[in-house]
Amino acid sequence: TYVIEHVQYKYACEPCQVHGIDTPVKAAPKPKRAIPGSIASSSLIAHIIDQKYTMGMPLYRQEQQFQRQGVRLSRQNLANWVIKASEWFDVIYKRLHEYLLKEEILHADETTVQVLQEVGKKATSKSFMWLYRTGKYTAHPIVLFDYQPSRSGEHAEAFLKDFKGYLHTDGYSGYNHLDVIRVGCWAHARRKFKECLEALGKDKKVKPLRTLANAGFNYCQALYRIENTIWDLSIKERYICRQEHSLPIVEAFSTWLQTNKDRVLPRSSLGKAIEYSMNQMKYLKNYLLDGRLEMDNNRAERSIKPFVMGRKGWLFSHTPKGARASAMIYSIVETVKENHLKPYEYIKYLLDTLPQIDITDLEAVDQLLPWSKSIPEECRMKK
Repeated sequence: TYVIEHVQYKYACEPCQVHGIDTPVKAAPKPKRAIPGSIASSSLIAHIIDQKYTMGMPLYRQEQQFQRQGVRLSRQNLANWVIKASEWFDVIYKRLHEYLLKEEILHADETTVQVLQEVGKKATSKSFMWLYRTGKYTAHPIVLFDYQPSRSGEHAEAFLKDFKGYLHTDGYSGYNHLDVIRVGCWAHARRKFKECLEALGKDKKVKPLRTLANAGFNYCQALYRIENTIWDLSIKERYICRQEHSLPIVEAFSTWLQTNKDRVLPRSSLGKAIEYSMNQMKYLKNYLLDGRLEMDNNRAERSIKPFVMGRKGWLFSHTPKGARASAMIYSIVETVKENHLKPYEYIKYLLDTLPQIDITDLEAVDQLLPWSKSIPEECRMKK
């Protein structure tokens, strides 16, 4: 146990005192706190955030852990501190959003989240957490979450309003009206054929269907095998190899889909697999347009997984304000991890520094972004 003592010096004019003149007293300014008047220090708030958003420990379990250590902190207090602290991150989030829209390649995905006290909706209804992130070839990796009450495509359209590049997505139609070049996900196409094969089993009666499903699966596998051999090449070399080797397979697969679509029942698992690939083909083939593009949207799915895993522990948000705070903090944590920083140390650094600076000064804010060279060494992960 140790005590941190803050010393505030005060200065007065001795000659003024001697001559009976009103003595001006000057006091050294105190460091501003993230939450003025609260017992919560930057380190405590950073610990609570790190435990929930990095390690997946919900607040009620943290409350129990504090109680076992003889500290009585209610989960309501913990939640209020987290929400209040997240207000400081807003300027960082907005700046990351501005940099995200300058990228040429992005990935997007979305998943459900339950909010109990949302106006006009039942507690059991589903809201959505949208994810947007940078691609493989970027100087500044960014992962942003955006809470919205629905899955309407207008939310993606608003968030990506000024983005005009390539967008990796799954087959969700909500992205169809965006002014971007959509790049489809071959992992989803392959998965549907694999699920069909698993559903058909080894029954001899369905051997013709299994043969068809296996053929569709093998087209996807052939494309992935090519990717495994060319991913270490340069961007230009990868583009050339795809035109020579992948393009003929994509065209053959497209012809195969057209030929076999009427040979299966539309509502069967194989019929749905063929229909999905046919509907998505105009997007699936777009990865051939640029050597920097990826075959699938797995990069976004990996980034949204920490939220999905954390959701299993804390289950829901009480209010939209809490859900927005979670979106902002998950954005900070996942972006920090992508930039090889330690979440706890970086969040504590932000909570210590942001109250001391002019947050309207973009140059000052940029010095706090995860890729800034001015970030303290203790925030960086050891290589």
